[in-house]
Amino acid sequence: MQGRLFIGNLSWNTTDSDLSDFVSPHAEVIDARVITDRDTGRSRGFGFVTVETSDVQAVIRALDGQDLDGRQVRVNEAESRPQGDRGGFRGGRGRGRY
Repeated sequence: MQGRLFIGNLSWNTTDSDLSDFVSPHAEVIDARVITDRDTGRSRGFGFVTVETSDVQAVIRALDGQDLDGRQVRVNEAESRPQGDRGGFRGGRGRGRY
């Protein structure tokens, strides 16, 4: 069964590979991604890891509060984003209520 983890409070220096290495002793890592700012390319301090495991909660308990790159990380099950919700500004010329 696949699960998706949210990992927060990451160091600015943490890479996708570091995130994968952090989780891999506890579950098979399918994908690991540190989220970066689109303008600066700098880490936003959190990431997501998709894992193959029979017990996602056990992985969360094992990793939450552990040290990664000098920071105590927070690990939770990632919430799914509503389909089509990309966030950000939705305005447009000629489209609106006025």
